[in-house]
Amino acid sequence: MKKLNTARTLAFAAVTALAMSFGSAQAAGKVVSSASAAKLGGMSSVIGAEAYQTNRSAASTLVVDVAGIQSFSEFGEAGNVVRTFNIGAFATVTSVDWNLNLTAYDPSWLSELKVSFAGLTFTPGVGDNDPGTASYSGTIDLVDAGFAFQVGADGLLTLEFHEGFDDSGVDPDGIWNSGSLSFGVTAAVPEPSTYGLMALGLIGVVGVARRRKNA
Repeated sequence: MKKLNTARTLAFAAVTALAMSFGSAQAAGKVVSSASAAKLGGMSSVIGAEAYQTNRSAASTLVVDVAGIQSFSEFGEAGNVVRTFNIGAFATVTSVDWNLNLTAYDPSWLSELKVSFAGLTFTPGVGDNDPGTASYSGTIDLVDAGFAFQVGADGLLTLEFHEGFDDSGVDPDGIWNSGSLSFGVTAAVPEPSTYGLMALGLIGVVGVARRRKNA
């Protein structure tokens, strides 16, 4: 894989091919503007998620401290730093804020430090095709941009910190010196129809208990 120069105006990449086997993977991505409202195709659905809806009023924030995380290899390679967080079953991630300081060691580039989650790849230093140290901050509303996603029944959000290109002769290629990634999270709540089914189930349980008591 050769290094590619990209415009600074591009920030998020949608992973369009993802093949994982025994800890190794390759991801081919199409870069999409962070201001784009284009929907991401191919997002996997979660069995049972149709019984839930996003409760925007029940919002919370997951703050991930990235200080000291080293960046080694391309996506899916053994040795990459992976962090997993439980944000609640079927919760929806609605926004990402970042305030970061990164270093890329020569010959690696700042634009090669990346973090991937739920089929999205975020590149804080996009367009900075040079080694060195730099700070980045910003925010994106994933709902408005068409990138909002829902986790599964296990409630797990997994982040993998990796390189866009693994340079030989340097290990690690870079480091996330300080800062944090903040994910806006909204809880999933049962839809009204689901509440109705739950109520019927409870009535049935109560009915059985009364019959047993009267027997």
